[in-house]
Amino acid sequence: MHPEFQLDKNIIHLNHAAVSPWPARTVKAVSNFANENYTQGSLGYLEWVQTENRLRERMSRLVNASSTDDIALLKNTSEGLSVIAYGIDWQDGDNVVIPANEFPSNRIVWESLCPLGVDVRQIDIQCPDPEAALIAAMDGRTRLLSVSAVQYATGLRLLLEVLGVACNKRSILFCVDAIQQLGALRFDTQQCQADFIVADAHKWMLGPEGLALFYSKPAARERLKLSQFGWHMVEQMGDFSRTDWLPASSARRFECGSPNTLGVYATEASLSLIDEVGMDSIESQVLENSRWLCQQIEADSGLELISDPRAERLSGIVTFRPLKQTVESVYKKISSAGVICVPRGGGIRFSPHFYTDRSLIEQAMACL
Repeated sequence: MHPEFQLDKNIIHLNHAAVSPWPARTVKAVSNFANENYTQGSLGYLEWVQTENRLRERMSRLVNASSTDDIALLKNTSEGLSVIAYGIDWQDGDNVVIPANEFPSNRIVWESLCPLGVDVRQIDIQCPDPEAALIAAMDGRTRLLSVSAVQYATGLRLLLEVLGVACNKRSILFCVDAIQQLGALRFDTQQCQADFIVADAHKWMLGPEGLALFYSKPAARERLKLSQFGWHMVEQMGDFSRTDWLPASSARRFECGSPNTLGVYATEASLSLIDEVGMDSIESQVLENSRWLCQQIEADSGLELISDPRAERLSGIVTFRPLKQTVESVYKKISSAGVICVPRGGGIRFSPHFYTDRSLIEQAMACL
């Protein structure tokens, strides 16, 4: 176990695809900020701003953005997707393409556009070539393709570069819900050509709920109408007596009001650990955990692997089903033994992080 994590010895946490435990430094950062506020109020406000700037820099590196100007700090993935959905000037007959069986965040927001005459095409990607299936569904009225980088239930990783090239050729906006990839696997927005990237911090980024990364290409964000306004989103932020204003040219235009400073401190601390360990090392260990799990499951006659074990499809999520018992009974059994996981996609989902000791994963498998 990495020294930053001090989980109860009776717990085997294999649930980073849901909500992550905090590292020690994150707990300390939150505690220090609370105590500082308790004793000094807003005396250190300039340091708060500097911490926020450091967070933007860490998030920018995490997705390989061209500039921190492309990063906004929003509340969650759903808010980010809603900013996009209600920023586009839709016309009756337009359509959005998404994978079928997406997490509700990347489905409900698009379905809410149906009264505007927008068709939501939900495409089955449980096939040999999911990218081809999505591309084939796009036509001349497709305005946007929105996908999860990694499917929450099965762990299927999409080849984002293939989708990005296809969207770019067709002048279709490309949106990626990266919540199941950022912090677990490397991500390169330059390579995948995404127009928008959204992701909460509370899963693989090891942060708290209530703060999310929102990336937008400059040209793409110019195409979004604004629906939230306030003091924080204007170009001349801080000039409170000014009566004329323009939206910020940066992604800050999507941040209408005061930031979640407590969440900023927590997330900045969590991402500092990810920076220290390095995404190359983190990805290597996450994938090694998943490979080992897939091998163990495939070798067990009582289990069936649901996740795709191919190297290019592997992620931090491994889902399987028992063949001789019900999912519910097995889930209840291993939960009572202290294994924190969830039933998803018709099976049981394990999602260990880079710091999870192999011995703990072995114990979880032994519980089956």
